[in-house]
Formats: sequence, structure tokens, C-alpha cells
Amino acid sequence: MKSKTLLFIHGMYMNPKCWENWRDHFQAEGFQCLAPGWPGRDLPVDTLRKKHPDPVLGGLRLKDVVDHFTDRILTLHEMPILIGHSMGGLVVQLLLQKGIAAAGIAINSAPPAGVFTPRWSFLKANWPHLNPFTDQGVPIQMGLERFEYAFAHNLTAKERREGWERYIVPESRRVPRDSLSAKIDFRAPRPPLLLIAGGEDRIIPASLNRVNRAKYRKSAGITDYKEFPGRTHFIIGQKKWEEVADFIGDWIKVRTA
Repeated sequence: MKSKTLLFIHGMYMNPKCWENWRDHFQAEGFQCLAPGWPGRDLPVDTLRKKHPDPVLGGLRLKDVVDHFTDRILTLHEMPILIGHSMGGLVVQLLLQKGIAAAGIAINSAPPAGVFTPRWSFLKANWPHLNPFTDQGVPIQMGLERFEYAFAHNLTAKERREGWERYIVPESRRVPRDSLSAKIDFRAPRPPLLLIAGGEDRIIPASLNRVNRAKYRKSAGITDYKEFPGRTHFIIGQKKWEEVADFIGDWIKVRTA
């Protein structure tokens, strides 16, 4: 289904500002671009950091995020094309099966239930927010050192610090724990889906994205996959992000014509 509306969904520890360059890029291509934040995220980064530990954030659930975007989509004049990163990619997959979007792109998507990898980097990068011995009602912060490991290990020190200072905010522990039981009906009819992976992603390894795609092998809907070598989890903000955006733009032209 053809659509000229793009709705961007950021991931965990991020805020809608992370799409600033992408919005400019696709607006120049003639799209209406929307990048609403998760509930409570439409605030400056400094404000969100100063509120830590915010008890409201501590109570945020994955269902709250999905419902938030569902409500926003239902106000639009046409079904949008969804572009989500990380946990936002899982939200895209969950929204597609609701039948309220024209197509979906999930970049370095968090896995739904049944998709797992024992890879060490995945376990190490995700352990801080999945640790069962911590109070799940208390939000978690991501320090620069963890951002460097999980999001941006092959960027320069300057690039890592700039990305961390500009985009990283505290996160709910409940959202990632909820994702472990987030169910996708992989066989159900749905709009086209593009899964994108970063070849150097540690927190969501490319192998995990390949398993995710394989789950859709019996689906009647189109499921495409593209892996970008050398890209980290910060694929939407690191150098050459335009190549990823251009690939998505070309895919949209073909799959939603």
C-alpha cells in the first residue's frame, strides 16, 4: 500500500531526537515524517536525566509503548510506513500484525518471544536491564562505558561521547523484560517487512536478526533482510547512516508501489 507518511519509533535508552537527520533526509524525499517519543520521552535529554530515578518511567511497560503508538497511528489520515530501531523495531513488528500500517522497517530489532541467541556479547550487553536480582520498578541509566560497549564500540571516542550526550536517557527495566514474552504470529498475513541488521552490533547481533527473519519463512507477507557490515547498534547515528536510509527509501518504492 502506497503511503507518504513515515512514523519513526526510537528504541531503548534513546529519545526521538535520534531521528533528526533521518527526518530531514526523508522530508527532502517528499515524505511527511513523524517521530513521537515513547510515553514521557518528548522532553530534553537533560530533563530526563535529572528526573532519574523517575518512578513513572519505572512503571512503563512494553504494552504502554505499543498502545501509545497505536493511538497515534489511528489519528493519521493514512496508514503510515513504520521505521523502528532496536526495541522500536520490535514495536514495529507488533504493530504490523494489528493491520494499521502500510509497511514496516525494523532496524537492529529487539527479538520477540522465541528468538534468542547465546552469543556472549548479547548476554553481556543486555544483562544490566534483564538482571533478575534488581528491582524492576527502578529505571536504569546507561553510562558512557556501557554505551561504548553495547552501542558504539567501533566509533571514535569523540563520536561515542557525542552520541551518548545527545541521545541517551534512563530506561524502564520492565520494557525489555516484557519483550521476552512479546508474541508475534509469524504466519499471519501482514504488510511488507524489512529487517535490517548491523554486522558489528553487539547488543542485537546480526545472527539474531537472521533467526528473526527465519521465523517468518512460512508467512504470506513479504519479509526482506539486509545486513550492513561494520555497523554497530548505533547504526542510525554512526557515519554512513545515509546508506541505510537510502536502501530503505529504495525498498519502500518497490514494496509499497
